[in-house]
Amino acid sequence: MKTSPAMDITIMGREFRVTCPDEEREELLQAVAYVDKNMREIRDSGKVVGSERVAIMAALNITHELLTIRKRGGFDMEEFKRRIDCMQAVLDAAMPEQDKLF
Repeated sequence: MKTSPAMDITIMGREFRVTCPDEEREELLQAVAYVDKNMREIRDSGKVVGSERVAIMAALNITHELLTIRKRGGFDMEEFKRRIDCMQAVLDAAMPEQDKLF
C-alpha cells in the first residue's frame, strides 16, 4: 500500500501537516486557499469570535455553496460572474498600456 507524501499547509496562520497524493496537490492548495479566504472573511466581519466557531461557520458556508451548486446542476453562476468581472478588470487595466504602443 503506497503512502501519500506529507505537506505543510497554513490556514489562518496555523500550520497543519496533511498527506496528499502528488496528482492532487494543486487541488489541495486551491482548497486551502479557499478555506483560508472564507475563514478570514468570517473572522474579519467581527460577527463570529473564536477560531473553532469561525471554522464551523466556514464549513457551513462552503457546504451550502456545494449543495446549491449540486442542486443547480453543477454550475455556479456567482463564481462565473466573479471570474468574468476579474477578467474584465485585468483587461481594463491592460488596455491603456496597449494604447500607448500605437
